[in-house]
Amino acid sequence: MTDTMSSKNDMLASTQTVIEDALRKLGYDEQMVELLKEPMRLLTVRIPVRMDNGKTRVFVGYRAQHNDAVGPTKGGVRFHPDVNENEVKALSIWMSLKCGIADLPFGGGKGGIICDPRQMSFRELERLSRGYVRAISQLVGPTKDIPAPDVMTNSQIMAWMLDEYSRIREFDSPGFITGKPIVLGGSLGRETATARGVAIMIDEALRVKGIQLNNATVVIQGFGNAGSFLAKFMNDAGAKVIGISDVNGALYNKEGLDIDSLLDRRDSFGTVTNLFRETITNEELLQLECDVLVPAAIENQITVDNAEKIRAKIIVEAANGPTTMEATRIVTSRGILLVPDVLASAGGVIVSYFEWVQNNQGYYWSESDVVSRLQQMMIRGFNQVHDLHLARKVDMRLAAYMVGVRKIAEASRYRGWV
Repeated sequence: MTDTMSSKNDMLASTQTVIEDALRKLGYDEQMVELLKEPMRLLTVRIPVRMDNGKTRVFVGYRAQHNDAVGPTKGGVRFHPDVNENEVKALSIWMSLKCGIADLPFGGGKGGIICDPRQMSFRELERLSRGYVRAISQLVGPTKDIPAPDVMTNSQIMAWMLDEYSRIREFDSPGFITGKPIVLGGSLGRETATARGVAIMIDEALRVKGIQLNNATVVIQGFGNAGSFLAKFMNDAGAKVIGISDVNGALYNKEGLDIDSLLDRRDSFGTVTNLFRETITNEELLQLECDVLVPAAIENQITVDNAEKIRAKIIVEAANGPTTMEATRIVTSRGILLVPDVLASAGGVIVSYFEWVQNNQGYYWSESDVVSRLQQMMIRGFNQVHDLHLARKVDMRLAAYMVGVRKIAEASRYRGWV
């Protein structure tokens, strides 16, 4: 088994362990654990695509729907060579938790296609996107399961998917998918929603720790969509971003980096460190002394091997699963406040919900309305999780899982499923 496959299996297993722990602490029995530890549905599809060279290539894709007791499932579609069944299953469970924490009328869903979009042409990506929608069309829709952008997908891919779906079901297509271009019914504020949500969580975590945002030191691992927007938000708010990284390495300046310059110089994949001679490693970046550390790259970055070396006062997880379960216990025991991924990165699904609402009612909000509503929901979620963390003396991750899973468990109980 490859390291990548092993990490995806570990992701699902660790997610199931915390789900079980959360349900038991909430007083639910084994029947509820059995219901919620796996998705209710997992569809595997094979998508034939005519490539530009005239040959047909068959791609494998997935769509997982964790639980629809509360309402339709909701979650992104990722295009990545490492996509696999266990990853999609775990991420659908995480989406359920995010929706539960934000009190959205959704269960969790997630999709993915095994491919490398960096090696495909524009037209090949369009054919793949349309083929995926045709393959899953019977299981999705605005009252069933609502896709959205995720890793290596964007508003253009959502537009192709919307167009294909509208040819199959003309009467209910606008709310079928979120993360669309504004001209096709997208919501203002959607592109920056995840980063803005993380910024709100940083503000709340600093408040709890008694640290002022102005001049607080921030380190951000990852300079893609979430990381770059977050760096801009933090810089504009007066915080000092002293470290950032991408796949090639990391930059550090204790006086603060010139974020506007870095944003201007980075390429379309968020790479900028290759333009500099004096760099540090990602491992060194994670161990910098700072007020806030934001892992915004990939999973399993803070582990038992480096958890004792983390010198941040606060960790806010913008990426999925950047801190292992054992590392969570270590950093929590050291007094570091960890804001877990299912809470910190919920901004994307919250604004996707806003987009779905706007599509359904045919009335569109201003960006200030979107940001104001997002802030209210994120702060409410943080307070619920932090209060439970203090009251039950559990770490923030377990508290977030307890808050997140309760709504789906109760809906399943009321429906008589258990």
